[in-house]
Amino acid sequence: MKKTRRKFIKRTGIVTAGAVSGLGNISARSYRRIIGSNERINTAVVGLNGRGGGLMNTILKLENSDVIALCDVDRNVLDKRVDQLKEEHDKSVSVESDFRRLVQNPDIDAIFIASADHTHTPFSILAMQTGKHVYCEKPLSHNPNEGALLVIAQRRYGKLVQIGNQQRSAPTSQMMIKDIAGGIIGDVYEATCWYANSRGTIGVGKVTPVPDHLDWDLWQGPAPRKQYRDNIVHYNWHWFRHWGTGEICNNGLHEMDICRWALGVKHPTSVTSEGGRFHYQNDDWEFYDTQIARFEFEGGKSLTWDGRSCNGIKKYDRGRGVLIYGTEGSIMVDRNDYYVYDREGNEIKHKSEEVLSQTTNIAGIGGLTDKHIHNFFEGIRKGETLNSPVAEANFSNHLCHLGNMAQATGTKLEVDVKSGIITNNKEALRMWSREYAPGWELTN
Repeated sequence: MKKTRRKFIKRTGIVTAGAVSGLGNISARSYRRIIGSNERINTAVVGLNGRGGGLMNTILKLENSDVIALCDVDRNVLDKRVDQLKEEHDKSVSVESDFRRLVQNPDIDAIFIASADHTHTPFSILAMQTGKHVYCEKPLSHNPNEGALLVIAQRRYGKLVQIGNQQRSAPTSQMMIKDIAGGIIGDVYEATCWYANSRGTIGVGKVTPVPDHLDWDLWQGPAPRKQYRDNIVHYNWHWFRHWGTGEICNNGLHEMDICRWALGVKHPTSVTSEGGRFHYQNDDWEFYDTQIARFEFEGGKSLTWDGRSCNGIKKYDRGRGVLIYGTEGSIMVDRNDYYVYDREGNEIKHKSEEVLSQTTNIAGIGGLTDKHIHNFFEGIRKGETLNSPVAEANFSNHLCHLGNMAQATGTKLEVDVKSGIITNNKEALRMWSREYAPGWELTN
């Protein structure tokens, strides 16, 4: 493709990463805090209803780490976590409803972001601008443009950004990569992964007064304003395009990341996707409950994701997992187990994780989260290499966005392998970025 990324950015109105306008400057005090190899890391957690609560608990059980601040736009959720900390740990923390105020606290070293998808990139950039390291739950972006901006911002501000693809910290998955490099199944050429759940309907939302305990304006944050409806907060936003990114980013991203890692690939050459909304077709769910997305790469390699949100039949007795094909055998891996088979399908190796992790529930807490956060903290203290740094994680996140674009347009997308930019579909390119609420724009 002849156009450079810079020219593409200018032509489409995409901007390079910079300040979130009007939201404050880096505190000099935050620069003065230098983390030694044994010093306690002070953290804050934003988004506390589900995954964020689990992250909070993990931080508190790791050595030399503390939670000193919490942030949520729902007063009931915030109060629940404050009470939990008091009862279980006899500790008090500072609290904020507005993330923009939270980041001004100079005593915070790292911020854990577990709020809704549409806030991940703006919050992460603002945290780095104010001198904080970032642990951001997946997906790291709401759209491809944000992913590129976040990678650029991390390089600019030099803070660590770990993305919550916790299976990258699994000893069994790391063993898989070493075994593949050693030729245990020959040359790998294909990967398939799946996710199955039995989600119910989200119904048809009614426009109602905003509950007294919820700051709806702050919850919307960077997104252009919409009326409050009673079936959005706290989880169903995943299925609305305005705030969420669908099941492929919500859950498919985990296994697709492992597949891409095993195949040793980055951007695809083409993407196709089929499926649709087959269950509860009259409710407000805007994405797909069934999606089979296929990605072709250079060298004849391919990756397929089979996502079924509302039909929970398992594959290979697993609700989610990965299968890697090689010329001399195959590998099956999930969050808890690793199997190697020869070409006849005979098991030749098996290893289980010492501490199990949850798989298809909405919190996903377990041993891998513990290891992933520990890796993040050791990166801050000792310069340990992150297992899922943003620059690497963005390749996997980008695949998910491309899958959604292929499904939305009903076409095969051709992709430039160097930039990841779609080369054959203007309709898909219109989904590359989004509009932002006034005061939340990502600018130079």
